[in-house]
Amino acid sequence: MAKSLRLISSDRRRTNMLREWEQKTIAYLVQKIPSCISSDGLTAIGFFGNVTVASGFVMGAFLNRYWLLLSLPGFLINWIGDSLDGRLAYYRNKPRKWYGFSLDVTVDWIGTFLIGLGYTLYAPGWWKYAGFFFVVLYGWEMITAQLRYKISGQYSIDSGIFGPTEVRLLLGTIITIEVFVPNSIQYLASAACIVLLISNLVEARNLLRLADERDKVDRDLKEEEYKKKRMENA
Repeated sequence: MAKSLRLISSDRRRTNMLREWEQKTIAYLVQKIPSCISSDGLTAIGFFGNVTVASGFVMGAFLNRYWLLLSLPGFLINWIGDSLDGRLAYYRNKPRKWYGFSLDVTVDWIGTFLIGLGYTLYAPGWWKYAGFFFVVLYGWEMITAQLRYKISGQYSIDSGIFGPTEVRLLLGTIITIEVFVPNSIQYLASAACIVLLISNLVEARNLLRLADERDKVDRDLKEEEYKKKRMENA
C-alpha cells in the first residue's frame, strides 16, 4: 500500500480535506483494476459518470424529480474513472504525463458543460443561469490550476481545502435535498456559485503572488547572468 501511494501521488500536490482518505483508497483500488482496463478506459468511465449526472437532470425535468437521484451513482462512477485513470498509469509504470493531462482537462470540461446544461433544463426561469455561472466558475478554476502548473511546475487540482471530490459530495448533497425539498436547489446552487466565486478570487490572488515571485526569481537570474558575462568579457 505504501509503495502504491508513493507511485500514484508523486506528481501532484493535494490540499483538499479528504486527501488522506482519498489517496489511500486510490492506492488500494489501482491494485484491483483488471489488466483489460486501461487508463483511457477509466477516463471513458469517468466521462460516463458525468453523462449519468446530466441525464438525471434531464429526466428530472421531463419525468419526475426522483430521477435526480441518478446523479449519486453518476458522481461515484465519475470519481472512480477520473481519480484512477492517471493514477493507474503511474502504478503500471506507463505514464503519459502530457497526453493524460490534456485528455483529463478536455474530458472534465466537456463533462462539466453537460452537467451545467442538464441543470439549465431542470431549473425554472432565471434560476437556470446558476448552472451557467457554475460552468463558468469551474472553468475559471481549471484555468487557474493550469496557470499554477505553468508557473510553479507543481500540478494541483484543489482549490484550498476543496477538491473535485468535495465538489462532487457538495453537489450530490444539494441534488439529494432537492428531491425531498423541491425548489431548494435554486437557492443552494446559487450559494454554491457564490462560494466557488470567493474561492476563485482567493486562488487568483494567490496565483498572482506566485507569478510575481516567479518574475522576481527570473529577473534575479538574468541579472546574475548579465554580470557573469560582463566579468568574462572584462
